[in-house]
Amino acid sequence: MDRAEKREIVAALHDVFAKTGVVVVAHYAGLPVAAMTRLRRDMRSAGGQVKVAKNKLVRLALEGTDAKGIADLLKGPTCIAYSEDPIAAPKIAVKFAKANEKFVILGGTMGPTVLDAQGVSSLADLPSLDELRAKLIGLVQAPATKIARTLAEPGAQLARVLAAYGRTGEAEAA
Repeated sequence: MDRAEKREIVAALHDVFAKTGVVVVAHYAGLPVAAMTRLRRDMRSAGGQVKVAKNKLVRLALEGTDAKGIADLLKGPTCIAYSEDPIAAPKIAVKFAKANEKFVILGGTMGPTVLDAQGVSSLADLPSLDELRAKLIGLVQAPATKIARTLAEPGAQLARVLAAYGRTGEAEAA
């Protein structure tokens, strides 16, 4: 790899660290290629990415970003997983680590906050952004539905009473 390629990689990684919501750092030594491919596919479907790069290049890319605190984690064969959604990358990484013992989460960062492995796991336990949106919509819609039902109920009761009187009137006429 020549210097131009290295500069290009550092610039691309710098943009990643400057713009993403969360970064997860993990060891992947001994992980089969098929498993790593599965991790990349799962991460991509969740809106994230997995990158394997030389630790020295990653450290250079971290300079001047909020994620610079993870530089100490970059020892040995490491990969980084990242996503815009602060829950997506940790959720996929933790799920993958549970299924593959050779994939060990070291820590990560969410903005300027450096996370240890337990912090990444805690972040993965939170509901995703889409789940939170669905819950919020449900909470907003529930009172409106209850109000509409309450307002409609007296009219429905009156209609049932009138219908019952009408049936008794028909029964007496017959």
